[in-house]
Parts: sequence; C-alpha cells; structure tokens
Amino acid sequence: MSNRRLKGSRRTTPPPTPRRPRADKAARLDLGVLDGHLGYFIRRLQVWVFQDFIRTLATIDIRPAQYSVLVVIAANPGASQSQIAATLGIERARLARLLNKLEKRDLVERLESPSDARSHALRLTRDGNRTLKRARTLAAKHETRLAEILGPERHKLLIDSLRDSSC
Repeated sequence: MSNRRLKGSRRTTPPPTPRRPRADKAARLDLGVLDGHLGYFIRRLQVWVFQDFIRTLATIDIRPAQYSVLVVIAANPGASQSQIAATLGIERARLARLLNKLEKRDLVERLESPSDARSHALRLTRDGNRTLKRARTLAAKHETRLAEILGPERHKLLIDSLRDSSC
C-alpha cells in the first residue's frame, strides 16, 4: 500500500521521521569571534587527539593522564607525588586519586621516601613496566596517525611550538 495520501483518505502509516541535518561543511554554523581564538582551536584539537588516544589504548584501559603519570614515573623512579604533580600540572588531590587507581591495578607503588618521611617515592611495579611498554607501542601508533593526518611538518611545528611555550 502506498504512503501517498489520497483525497478523502486517512494516512495509515506515520509520516517519515525528519532527518537531522548532517554535520558537513555546508551545514556548519558561523563561529563568530571564535574563529580567531587560539584557545578554541587548541581545545578542539585536544578533544580530537584525546578521543583517538583513548580509542587506541582502550585494550589496556589506560587514559591520557594515567599514561603521562606512568611515563614520568618510569623516567624518574623515586620521584615524589608533589614533583610528579608539578611536572605534569596536575592538582595534587587529583594525582593522589589517579595514583590510588594505578596502585589498585598494581602498576605503581608508593615507597617511603629516603629523604623525606612526609612523602612517598613512586616507582612502577613489574606489571606497571609491562603495561607501560604496551602503552608506549600503542601511543606510538596513535602519534604516527596524528602525524599522517596533520602532516609531518605541521605535527613537528605544533610540538615544537607548544613545548617551547612558557605555559
């Protein structure tokens, strides 16, 4: 039976559901002054990069902040929580929660600091080192994909510019 409405008849099937507009270039809204705001585009880039990173490392359940903490601890065994927090720009309370999760997964251990009884020296466990090795391999694939999408020159320029910034 046809969905066309005949004169004097009632529709027996509901009308088609309206389609949502596609998010292609033709349907994009004007960004107004945001189009000239660096912070807006950096945030958009960060979200895009993090989403890809999270998908790439999903098999080992490592998030970007966890990866950063594991990498810095591995490079600086015995560093304190406050040193890690300051280096990565993470609030100390947030880092403590993150370390609790990593400790529960047996990836990180807190040891008595040989120089300060009020702080802990951090180091990776055997499982932490194994997990970090896998994470580095996956993160390298992620980074290669970013370089391919951005182009190697733009990728290097972004890293160099942001590394050298005073933020």
